[in-house]
Amino acid sequence: MILPNLTLADFLPLIPAIILVVGACILLLSEVFLSATASRSYQAVLTVVAAVAAGAVAVASMFEPAHEAFLGFGVLDPFSSFLTFVVCVGLGLAALSSVSFLRKRGAERGEFYALMLFAAAGMSLLAMSNELITLFVNLEVLSIATYALTSYLRRGTRPSEAGFKYFILGAFSSAVLLYGAALLYGATGTTKLTAMVGPLSGALATQPALVYAGLILLGSGFAFKVAAVPFHMWTPDVYEGAPTPVTALMSAGVKAAAFAALVRVFLTLGKGIDPHLPLVLFSTLAFLTMVVGNLLAIPQRNVKRMLAYSSIAHAGYLLVGVAALFVTAPGEQFRLLGPSELTGGSPVELARSQALRGILFYLLAYTFSAVGAFTLVSVLERREDEEKGTAWDLERFSGLAQRRPGWAVAMATFMLSLGGIPPTIGFMSKLLIFQSAVDSGLIGLAIVGVLASAAGAYYYLRVVVYMFMRPVPEGAQPLERSWSTELALVLSTAAVVVFGILPGPITAWLEQASSIFGQ
Repeated sequence: MILPNLTLADFLPLIPAIILVVGACILLLSEVFLSATASRSYQAVLTVVAAVAAGAVAVASMFEPAHEAFLGFGVLDPFSSFLTFVVCVGLGLAALSSVSFLRKRGAERGEFYALMLFAAAGMSLLAMSNELITLFVNLEVLSIATYALTSYLRRGTRPSEAGFKYFILGAFSSAVLLYGAALLYGATGTTKLTAMVGPLSGALATQPALVYAGLILLGSGFAFKVAAVPFHMWTPDVYEGAPTPVTALMSAGVKAAAFAALVRVFLTLGKGIDPHLPLVLFSTLAFLTMVVGNLLAIPQRNVKRMLAYSSIAHAGYLLVGVAALFVTAPGEQFRLLGPSELTGGSPVELARSQALRGILFYLLAYTFSAVGAFTLVSVLERREDEEKGTAWDLERFSGLAQRRPGWAVAMATFMLSLGGIPPTIGFMSKLLIFQSAVDSGLIGLAIVGVLASAAGAYYYLRVVVYMFMRPVPEGAQPLERSWSTELALVLSTAAVVVFGILPGPITAWLEQASSIFGQ
């Protein structure tokens, strides 16, 4: 048996994930020595510290040259580093929103935060995966942790139902993805992404059905993870039944990691296949996801469920950027915002880099906006109303501007951002996505995206109307304040506004982060 020759250099790219795993292990071990009545305030703080440390390491490594790691099974490049940073942002904010939520339910335990850290570690490693089996293992690490988090509140039928549905459908999608990987291995004789490109071209000539079936199954598995239509049916039930801080982490972190893996896999394998296949595939998914997600969100009175359908719609906007990555003849006569700032490459390379910047900025923008919105939903709901289904009704937001003006302003900011209304970060992110689509020649898809966004503005602004133009309902319970919740709302609101008005501070990061190993 020949052991692999691993050195310290192979483990250095894994430092962010190692930090998250070590933090999780500390939480699990410390929980053993605590009594049922002992204070557990340090657990959320430790989770946030681990997220900040891992995020700082990811930012520091963002400006290092891209290179393979762990014998080529992973890669460290600016793209994966930026995605790790986004995941850590979502983790930190979700952990802050968990403190008061768990305390009111008497469910504050170390395993909750440990599972969040394990899930985030899987998300980080998924963004780095350069080999299909490694990708599958990392996908299962984050999936199993999120299955457990979804049904963490065992009392009640909704969490159990949500966890069961997520587990069954997640297992099915993982099997589909793994079957696609097996077919591609059979066609190429390897599972390393960069090594598959050459054999893939030859396999297309001799076994085209095998290659196309493998790619379609692989894409279907990813479509489930990002909640693209028609693989979205699990999303509203799981988002509604899961603890709200977990829903926040799933909506931001799982989506970011899944999109990172999808982009890396298809951008790499796209060199060996006809680019029209992924272009048609992702354009169709984007169209369906934008339209269906927004149409299903419009009639919802349950705000948590509305945000779930909204998450589906946002996956559609991101898929517009993914589709733009595979355009082979980008439009050169018309540029939405004038000449591109990017130089030093062919029109195809510049269009692809522009699309990657749009995707990355959108993931960051959605993380701040969605986690902030779910944080406010979590402080307004009451445990005793969850089984009735009224814990997240629009009436909860009636007169919020009179009861908690700061919270109302924060929620209004998140709704405007999710709706793509200036001067928020959500507007800038949609502008970059649609710019990349128009500049790549996908003008029809961009028009559908703009119209879908206009429809989405209705249900976002309806929440604002309830907060500022409806009276406080009779018998309304007092709203408790918590330092952790206030901090999460302040940080999210500040990021949404500041990066919407002054996106310059992260422009250099985006230009660097749009560099993917092997591209």
